[in-house]
Amino acid sequence: MRRSIIAAAVGGALIGFAGTALAQALPGPTDDRPFTENWWPSKWGKDDKAGSANHTKNSANVRRALATVKNFKALTIGKFYHHEAPAFGPRGWHMSIPGTPTGGPFGKNALIYHDELVTTEIGQIQTQFDGPGHIGINTSKGPMMYNGRLTWNVYERGAGGRVMGMGDAGVEYPAEFGFVCRMVVLDAVAYRKSQGKLPASAEMLPIPKQPGDIGIVTADDVKAMVRMSGVGEIQSGDCVALHTGQGNTWSNDRYKSMTAEERAAARAIFAQGEPGFGISACEYMASRDIALTMGDTSANDAQPGNEVMGYAVPCHTNMQNRRGIWNLENVDTKSLVDAGIKEGAFVWAPLKIIGATGSPGNPIVLY
Repeated sequence: MRRSIIAAAVGGALIGFAGTALAQALPGPTDDRPFTENWWPSKWGKDDKAGSANHTKNSANVRRALATVKNFKALTIGKFYHHEAPAFGPRGWHMSIPGTPTGGPFGKNALIYHDELVTTEIGQIQTQFDGPGHIGINTSKGPMMYNGRLTWNVYERGAGGRVMGMGDAGVEYPAEFGFVCRMVVLDAVAYRKSQGKLPASAEMLPIPKQPGDIGIVTADDVKAMVRMSGVGEIQSGDCVALHTGQGNTWSNDRYKSMTAEERAAARAIFAQGEPGFGISACEYMASRDIALTMGDTSANDAQPGNEVMGYAVPCHTNMQNRRGIWNLENVDTKSLVDAGIKEGAFVWAPLKIIGATGSPGNPIVLY
C-alpha cells in the first residue's frame, strides 16, 4: 500500500496526514550505507519479496539436500512454546483454554471441544523465523527493509491509520516457497574443545564480552568446523546450523521435566547475551550464497561482544537487509549433536501469515 492516512487529535478534531509526512528517520542513530553501497536491488530482482527462499525453487538444491539422507530417519528441532520458556525482552507466550471446555456438549454423542487463546509476538517467540519485515535499518529517509523498501511505503494500514501488517515485507512471501536445503551442522562446542579452549565438561560456549572471546565464531572457525565434520564445503542454497550449547539450558529433552526454578535460571542466562556468529562468519556464509542461518540462541549473533564492537546484532542487517538471507532462532541443535548429525535435509516453511514479521514453526531434519 503506497498511501495511508494517519489520524491525529488536535483540539478535539481529527486531522488526516498522508503517510509520506512520516517519511523521516526515527530518533537515534542513522545509517545510510544502504544508499551509498547499493544494497539493492537484490540478486533476485528489484521486485523480489522472498529473498533466499528462492533457492528452494532450484531443483538441484532440493536434490542435493535429499542426497544427504542415509538412514531414512526424521527429527524435529523446534523448541517448546510455553509461558516459562526464554523470550527476548518483554516478549512472552500467554495461552489459556477458554470455556473449559470451550464448547459443548453437543449431540447424542455428547461432543465437547477445546480451543486455545494465545497472545504473543507470534513471529518472534521461542523457535522463530525472521522474515523480511522484522529487521530494518534506520536511514535518513526512514526505516529501510529488505530490497530497499521503506516501511512508510509498505505498511498495510487499517482504520485510523493503524498498521495492520508489513505489506510487501510480509512473511508470506518466503512462506510461499519454504526451505528444502542441505543443512550443515557446526558444533562449536566440540570445536572449541578440540582447540583446548573449552573444558571437556563444558556444555556451552561462554557469552562473549569483547573481540577475541571464544564465544565469537569467526569465518576461520566456520571453515575449520566444516573440515572437522568431514562434510563437503558450504554451497549455494545450503542452510547452516550453529550449536553453541546455550540452548541446552532449555533443550527439548529437558524442558518438560524442568522445575520452575530451572526454567527461571535458563531465562536468566538467555537475558545476559549469547555466543554466536561474528561479523566475518556471516560475511563468509553470505559469500557462499547460503539460504538460511539457524542456531540455538535468540539471535545467532554473538553478543554483547562481537568481532567489532558497537553494532547491534550485525549479522541481522548484513544478511537480512543487505542480502535477503533469513534467520531461524532458538532451534534445538542439541538433538542434532546428540544424534551425531553433521548434515541432513532441512525441510520447513513459515506460516503464511499475511503481513507478519516472522513465524513460529517446528522444522524437520531428514538424515
